[in-house]
Parts: sequence; structure tokens; C-alpha cells
Amino acid sequence: MNWIILIIAGLFEVAFAACLGKAKEATGNDAYWWYGGFLLSLTISMILLIKATQTLPIGTAYAVWTGIGAVGTVLIGIFVFKDPANFWRMFFIITLIGSIIGLKAVSH
Repeated sequence: MNWIILIIAGLFEVAFAACLGKAKEATGNDAYWWYGGFLLSLTISMILLIKATQTLPIGTAYAVWTGIGAVGTVLIGIFVFKDPANFWRMFFIITLIGSIIGLKAVSH
């Protein structure tokens, strides 16, 4: 169950990064809503990370959490913010995903 909680925490990490990016583009009151989303997503992500680390090894949990955040944020950048998606970016994203799966596979 804590692996699922950790994955959800990683997805909220992606959400807070996306909110930060949208807040940067927004003007007026819209920016405040995006910053509010950032704070809410950040809070939820941290609470879930704390919960997951009660039974998972901290090093593994943190690496998986940041890995999910990194992969998700790059994908949000590509699909939402029109960041480039060249061969090497995709190659290293795939290797990062493989590393996250590997950490899960070797953790107790």
C-alpha cells in the first residue's frame, strides 16, 4: 500500500511543478490560483511522502519520489509547455524510468 502512496506523492510532485510553471505564465489573480495549487500540491506530496517512508527505506522512497517527479515534470514540459523532445531527452527519461522500476524491484 505504501508504494501506491509513494506513487501518488510523486504525482503530486509533478502537479506542484506544473502549477509553478503555469503561475510563471499567468498574470493577475490567475497567478495566485496557480501558486495556491502549488502550495496545496506541495503539502499533499510531502504528507504522502512522510506516510510512505514510515515503512519504506528513506533512500529508496526519496529516489523513487524524485524520479517520478522528474519524469512527470519533463513529460508535462514536453506536452504542456512545448519543451523539446529529442532523442537524448527521451533516452534518459526511459533510463530513469528503468531505474525507478529497478529500485522498486530490489527493495523489501
